[in-house]
Amino acid sequence: MNKPRAQRPETLRRVVLVLCAVLMALVSLEFAVRASTWGYLFVYPNFVLTARTVLAERDGGRYVHDPELGHVPRAGYTAAGTTIEADGLRRTGEQVAGAPILAVGDSFTYGDEVNDGQTWPAQLQLLTGRRVLNAGVSGYGFDQIVLRAEQMAARVKPSVIVVSFIADDIRRTEMRRLWSADKPYFVIEEGKLVRRGVPVPPRADPGSTMSFWQWTLGYSHLFDFILRRLDLLHDWYGDHKRVQAPGTGERLSCLLTERLAALQKTSGAKIIVLAEYDPVVWDDPAFAAEQRRMTKGLLDCASKNGLAAIDSFDALAATGAPRKLYVTWHMNEPGNRLIAGLVAERLR
Repeated sequence: MNKPRAQRPETLRRVVLVLCAVLMALVSLEFAVRASTWGYLFVYPNFVLTARTVLAERDGGRYVHDPELGHVPRAGYTAAGTTIEADGLRRTGEQVAGAPILAVGDSFTYGDEVNDGQTWPAQLQLLTGRRVLNAGVSGYGFDQIVLRAEQMAARVKPSVIVVSFIADDIRRTEMRRLWSADKPYFVIEEGKLVRRGVPVPPRADPGSTMSFWQWTLGYSHLFDFILRRLDLLHDWYGDHKRVQAPGTGERLSCLLTERLAALQKTSGAKIIVLAEYDPVVWDDPAFAAEQRRMTKGLLDCASKNGLAAIDSFDALAATGAPRKLYVTWHMNEPGNRLIAGLVAERLR
């Protein structure tokens, strides 16, 4: 009866020794990783806070807060290859008379990683000779894209509205915060969309939304190194806040095409829903299958609601080397020219 009691101190001692050995190994690995880069051997920043601070400073320069949409491009902003004009839209070329074509979407429409004239809205203006307004905004969800279309249609009275999206924009409708920026979102009540989160609050201080683990493990270069190798930094660095269960975005996005149909009727502008693709689609068959399933669902909803639909997948695949149509994460000039050609063909 007394034997188990006698063994307890020894067992506890062994557990403590094992934990100390593991801790010492982790500390040794931490210094080994820091020594391999030297710059971090005597400097101990919080990597999560640093990344969020850099993002906030960058976005604070190129965006302004919008209580209805979350954020929009800053009028007059310029950077290498990027010009936001006085109307808050990205430059597409010389002004052209007549009712414009309005392009709305995420970073694929805005044209991350390419110059003003290399975006697909700018290429569309060259192909058609008609004025094209680039109202794309990086990081938008499909809900924000639709709201942006409604907002801009009232301002510019377009003859055509091209609504571009990638499948991840559907997932983004399930969130109320993306990359540290709050956004409007929708809930479904009695089968109808109800907007929430407005007025959208300004961007929070980068450190105010960090978790306990981000405040502690965020100082570890080893932990950062491991997550970087596993390609898991997106959620570790990113400040995202979910309000809907995964998968809800597909139903939300389908209902949002009803709003687009209503906009088509009230504005008189023909609306085209355009599907673009994340480059990972061409690297991962399982990912591609899921992205195409989500994309098809949204395009089917658009068609059922009387909207024109374009799926760029087959045209991209037909090039034989679709991965060469991207810079890193976004389309390069040849890729954007192909997308513009699909829209121009539909317009004809």
